[in-house]
Amino acid sequence: MSEAKPRPVASPCVSICALDEQDICTGCQRSVEEISRWSQMDDDERRAVLTVCHQRAMAAGLML
Repeated sequence: MSEAKPRPVASPCVSICALDEQDICTGCQRSVEEISRWSQMDDDERRAVLTVCHQRAMAAGLML
């Protein structure tokens, strides 16, 4: 029996699309470049971006 292919890492978009002064989305914490490249990234790249997004959110006081 063949193994099921894992689902791709989902986009962190929360439909709050507004850029701050550093061109970081205030909703998902991705940069413009990260947003535009998301569909071409593999899952490892996406996980790395999600880690950076989490760090940005923590630094901005958006998460505990």
